[in-house]
Amino acid sequence: MFDHLICDCDGVLVDSEVIADRVLLTALSARFPSLDFAPVAHLAFGQRTSTFLADLEMRFQIEIPDGFLADVEREIDNEFKRSLAPIAGVRDALVRVALPAAVVSNSRLTRVAASLARVGLTDIFGPRVFSAEQVSRPKPHPDVYLHAARQLGIAPERCLVVEDSVTGLTAARAAGMKTIAFVGASHVPKGYAQVLRNLGVTRIIEHMEQLPALIAAGLRGDFGQLQS
Repeated sequence: MFDHLICDCDGVLVDSEVIADRVLLTALSARFPSLDFAPVAHLAFGQRTSTFLADLEMRFQIEIPDGFLADVEREIDNEFKRSLAPIAGVRDALVRVALPAAVVSNSRLTRVAASLARVGLTDIFGPRVFSAEQVSRPKPHPDVYLHAARQLGIAPERCLVVEDSVTGLTAARAAGMKTIAFVGASHVPKGYAQVLRNLGVTRIIEHMEQLPALIAAGLRGDFGQLQS
């Protein structure tokens, strides 16, 4: 049924989104002290920072200064060096999965590689790490997932994807891949699992220890034709 497992990085392998969101919100509040960005901070979930900032410019009728994004990205990298942690139980779960694994992320390749190294997951994935910077369109478009499948030599429908965001799930499903949603990272809002269920997502896990058994069910063919 499946030949390869593909994991998103941020929010699936490393608990990074909460760090990046905090850095970004702090920087925005310092630059635009009269504006309250907290109510829309959740919109950054699963998006590239550049895409989120472009949306803020339109939403608040502001102009993000040159160099702002680069400064934020630098501070995020610094914070990752200080406090990045793996998702609880992720290494043990991946070791128990009877499939080779790859990473597909909207983040830069250098950041993904550094994140995997910091939390001791590099050996799980080896060179099978792919980024949206390698294709013309990031998630939610399917491009990076299709690129990964081509590089792996695997038909998209033979790939099983673990994602945490609607953006990522949409991309994987558009590529023709079946998906599992992980909702156990620190940044995931309360009630998010129900949001996913309302969108038709049926395979949802809150703890990584649930992943091996669910993948084993998929390998037995128990997923049927349900894409997610």
